[in-house]
Amino acid sequence: MQVEGFFEGLGEALGRAIRFIVDMLSGVLGAMADAIDDFLHGLARAIGMDVSIFSIILLIIGLLFLFNGVRSFLRGSIIGGVIWLFLGLIVMGWLIR
Repeated sequence: MQVEGFFEGLGEALGRAIRFIVDMLSGVLGAMADAIDDFLHGLARAIGMDVSIFSIILLIIGLLFLFNGVRSFLRGSIIGGVIWLFLGLIVMGWLIR
């Protein structure tokens, strides 16, 4: 009888420890998800775009085009820089209201 009580207490202690870890991780990951969501909503509101995965992907593509245009100008490639900047401005202009 005492052996059953020992294992029951051990299982209960282990269950409480696991529950504490799961609750802690859930809180941390929930806070991170809320922070990312708030960041994306603030970014979208400041730029004037919708918040969707498609819009975020287009924003990243447009910024990469603009970055490549600036890099082309710094390397001395004027035609490449103009083309990249033009493509970046088209994507960003289409994205932003």
